[in-house]
Amino acid sequence: MLMKKVYILLLILISFSAKAQISLDYYLSNEYTYNPAIPTPEDVLGYQVGEWHVSHDQVVMYMKELAAASDRVTIEEYARSYERRPLLLLTITAPTNFAKIPEIKSQRTRLRDARQARNVNTDNMPAVMYMGYSVHGNEPSGVNASLLAAYHFAAANEIANDLENVIILLDPALNPDGINRFASWVNSHKSYNMTGDPYGRELNEAWPRGRTNHYWFDLNRDWLPVQHPESRGRIAKIQEWKPNLVLDYHEMGTGSTFFFQPGIPSRNHPLTPQKNFELTEKIAQFHARQLDKIGSLYFTQESFDDFYYGKGSTYPDVQGAVGILFEQASSRGHLQESPYGPVTFPFTIRNQLTASLSSFEAAVSMRQEMNAYMKDFYAEAESEYTSDVNKAYIFGGRDDKVKTYHLAEMIVQHDIDVYRLQQDITINNVEFQADKAFIVPLNQPQYRLIKGMFEVRTEFQDSLFYDVSAWTLPMAFNLDYMALNSRIMNLAEVEEMDKSIAFPSGEVIGEENAYAYAFEWHEYYAPKVAYKLLDKGYMVRVTHEDFNVGDGETFRRGSILVSKKHGASDNGDLYADLQEAVKGTGVKIYAIDSGYTGGVNLGSPSIDVLDKPEIALLVDGGVASNEAGEVWHLLDQRFDIPVTLLPLDMVARADLNRYNVIIMPTGNYTDMGKIGAEKLKTWTNNGGTVIARGAAMNWLSQNEIGKFSFNQHTDEKVVGQKSYSLMQKDLGAQVTGGAIFNVKLDLTHPIGYGYTNEEMFTFRSGNQIMELSENAYANPMVYTDSPLAAGYVYPGNLERMKNSGGIRVSTVGRGKVIGFVDNPNFRAFWFGTNKLFMNSIFFGQTISPLSAR
Repeated sequence: MLMKKVYILLLILISFSAKAQISLDYYLSNEYTYNPAIPTPEDVLGYQVGEWHVSHDQVVMYMKELAAASDRVTIEEYARSYERRPLLLLTITAPTNFAKIPEIKSQRTRLRDARQARNVNTDNMPAVMYMGYSVHGNEPSGVNASLLAAYHFAAANEIANDLENVIILLDPALNPDGINRFASWVNSHKSYNMTGDPYGRELNEAWPRGRTNHYWFDLNRDWLPVQHPESRGRIAKIQEWKPNLVLDYHEMGTGSTFFFQPGIPSRNHPLTPQKNFELTEKIAQFHARQLDKIGSLYFTQESFDDFYYGKGSTYPDVQGAVGILFEQASSRGHLQESPYGPVTFPFTIRNQLTASLSSFEAAVSMRQEMNAYMKDFYAEAESEYTSDVNKAYIFGGRDDKVKTYHLAEMIVQHDIDVYRLQQDITINNVEFQADKAFIVPLNQPQYRLIKGMFEVRTEFQDSLFYDVSAWTLPMAFNLDYMALNSRIMNLAEVEEMDKSIAFPSGEVIGEENAYAYAFEWHEYYAPKVAYKLLDKGYMVRVTHEDFNVGDGETFRRGSILVSKKHGASDNGDLYADLQEAVKGTGVKIYAIDSGYTGGVNLGSPSIDVLDKPEIALLVDGGVASNEAGEVWHLLDQRFDIPVTLLPLDMVARADLNRYNVIIMPTGNYTDMGKIGAEKLKTWTNNGGTVIARGAAMNWLSQNEIGKFSFNQHTDEKVVGQKSYSLMQKDLGAQVTGGAIFNVKLDLTHPIGYGYTNEEMFTFRSGNQIMELSENAYANPMVYTDSPLAAGYVYPGNLERMKNSGGIRVSTVGRGKVIGFVDNPNFRAFWFGTNKLFMNSIFFGQTISPLSAR
């Protein structure tokens, strides 16, 4: 009978009537009284939180009103999104603490230095907690709860004394563009008489949905790579304040309840101390008590993990802080049916608010313990460094100074000191050149984070991962790197770098009115320069053979020649346009006085004229939006190349002759239809270049647009009995969630131009195994016979990957289809394989048909 009453009570609590009038009392306990001079969200917005989904501009409006009214709150803008929306940070504490903030920050910085920390008394230090809401835009209970949390902390009378000992950094909307996109969708489709039908339009967003930022990136995977303005601004604030507690508010499937960490114990990163997990479990008890009071269901330790350091709840764990993930079952819109009864939007907001307040309670209660833990964390890190045989990491690229710069730039954003190599040094037959290599000493506070960036790990306690299992940064950039012992470290002549690293400059070397101008393709931004010159109307050509000029300078295959077209007028200043094109690229262009060059002459048939890429990127329908966004971002932000975002259902109607390159990210292409497929086939036959990734190759093969074949073999099924309880673990172990592999690249193939080492790394997520083409010239990138470089892969899958295809080229009439098994643009930080993709765009047109039949 008691169980029945509890169940009925839970249904009542969960099934908050869709048409009931929401009041502030629903969210906030009567244990508190509030300062009437502080405006509530309803006072400013004109509606109660939860009645509508708050838009980002409304969040900004309320937070500014709150800061103006409360002496507990200051507000600052720390970044702007791609759509130019401000990202705000509220600092909330006792009014008397604001004058002390410089000293508090100084104390926290000293905590990271084990020697200085000995003189820091943590007993009286305030705790700092960072609260980050809705990094995924279509997980809206977080951003809406932030309004109520900010109000509570600004206005509740009973917490005045507690705020003397806690500083709250409240980040109400981590993803402004995604939040606004989602709020617009659900508000536009809200009925005043709601049904909660999961098939309804309100609950089924249009592609690409609101989870991601402007370029469709998951910002909760960008804490370590920091490739987007939202992340760069946020990480700068995290490193400025060095919080003890970092809270990360999310949503999950409607058919669940509420999750808070700790997650699955066996899936934590080994560099994270055991004490971190103990503190997480202790904090969990505060959440449990408060959620019990309002009758909410919850669970811990059965899902999610703390392995990848690029997530919001894991990034703090390697820096002396505790990260906490919250996952609320989503209403997705305003009301949705669930196995537990209707899930209302206000109900989801209340759970997130409750977790916000319980976190504050934990920070107040555990302040001294958390400050002591941070102090001990860095003292232990110093001790680990002392016993570590490796004392530094060195990385560099002899031929690509810019790519090396971008890795150094990424690292310094995490409060890590980086040193520039001032004199050439050769280590184990690998040459690192002055000004083209950097050293990262391990003898600094961020020792564990540096290890997490550079380590190579292939053995794991668990075989299941919520995200990637490897992210070794120099591998992602395909740079030479190695660990240094103390002897070699002492031999290196270095100079400490400023945090604002100078970008390598480009230049034009030689006189005006030269016979031609040439630049090599190995620099990262060479495609950007080539496109600018093509766009200006100049003749841009690529050489398929080496040539050298009188002074002995050799230009390798893949080098670019620039001149005016035959018969072109003298209008336009080529030299000035060259100088403009190389700005901010690191590319050096050389004047050539004569076409009578060594190797091949400059009029050789081995030199092809390039067409300006006119690119369509297929989107919408079943296309993977994150991967499409990676391509869009790469072209639009990195290379300044226009691209048309072409919806699948427009292919049948569009004039495809506007394009010479069509890009197909992985996904389901059914929405293109038969007419669209036939049209694409005709276009390819007539000379177009298709670049396809992953499942797009399967679709192309089925529609006879190129030939790709795949190894479908799986492990033999075990006949008999296996424990049902192990099923999910056994199946999950076969998933390749993200690991790094060794491949061999044909440097003479146009896809390989600009690379100087045939051995390189690729990132793989998934188990698509491509068979090699029977035409051996059509396999420019192949997995090695010992492919695993870093991360986890199921043994049976690893065996099938050996000597399989990485990139394969197929001829269709006069056109080419270039197929990628792996994503060369993964999360915008895999700089090392971007050039393979750009080569497909620029040089796919030049690949011999004989090599791909």
